[in-house]
Amino acid sequence: MAIYLTEQDVRGLLTMDIALSAVEEGFRHQAAGTATNSPRSRIRIEGGFFNFMSAAAPGLGVMGGKSYGAIGAKMLHFYVQIFNSEDGRLLAVLEASRLGQIRTGAASGVATRYMAPENARSVGIIGAGYQARTQLEATCAVRDIEAAKVYSRSPERREKFAKEMGKRFGIDLRAVDSAEECAHSSDIVITITTSSRPVLNGEWLSQGTHVNVAGANHWMRREIDDDVVTRADVVVADDVDQAKVECGDLLQPIERGLLQWRDVLDLHRVVSREAKGRTSDDQITLFASQGMALEDIVVAERVYRLASEQGVGVELAS
Repeated sequence: MAIYLTEQDVRGLLTMDIALSAVEEGFRHQAAGTATNSPRSRIRIEGGFFNFMSAAAPGLGVMGGKSYGAIGAKMLHFYVQIFNSEDGRLLAVLEASRLGQIRTGAASGVATRYMAPENARSVGIIGAGYQARTQLEATCAVRDIEAAKVYSRSPERREKFAKEMGKRFGIDLRAVDSAEECAHSSDIVITITTSSRPVLNGEWLSQGTHVNVAGANHWMRREIDDDVVTRADVVVADDVDQAKVECGDLLQPIERGLLQWRDVLDLHRVVSREAKGRTSDDQITLFASQGMALEDIVVAERVYRLASEQGVGVELAS
């Protein structure tokens, strides 16, 4: 019988290590042809949009999707449904705000594992909101981070982030006064903002830097300028087909002839070693994350399995 899992249920079951393992496994199945992803669809309604994204991973016995409404400035409520891919039975419905936060961090973590220099020890994070926390957590899980800097337009927010997250991960985490200072000399730079204009300039990057761009998923929004794209030796998207629809950070440079889609790699090709995330420590590498339904359903499947084993959740009437 299918179960319903609340945010509290998910929070009690899902860890970053579980999400990293699930997301990486999902990309391996995609590379093997036993998982597919469908880009996000947006249906315009009065006052906003209804958003839906779907994927199937028969190799893991699961298929499903995530849906949510974006209505004005109202709080978003995310839901993931997963089904058995062999017989079509509904397995679970999950409230998915926390799940989405962790899997977004995990996607960047997987990219960092395969694209950042092995000796990366420092991080610069531009953005100090809800999603920034799991971006740092995932990065610390895949690299031995010793020091970090954070910048937000809000001094109070960046100071709070630095104090809380520095203590949590046992690293030297400083709040700084500009995005440029944040990026300067950082081995890994993360942008995780809601900005519609670039917050990271390519001229600020040192050779060897890995960049995760994870805040924007709309063709009119950008977090990085053209120089970040043109300086990058390797450019990877979690899903190129989805990036062609909504990744303003790549769409706009491509429209100006600064990059071509054939030069953008799917992350599953890097995870499977079909393509290399970097070939030398002095290369600049770029990962553009839009968020994929495949990431959602493989993480949800892990949560569902744990919930079933531990008797967590409410059974839904058949």
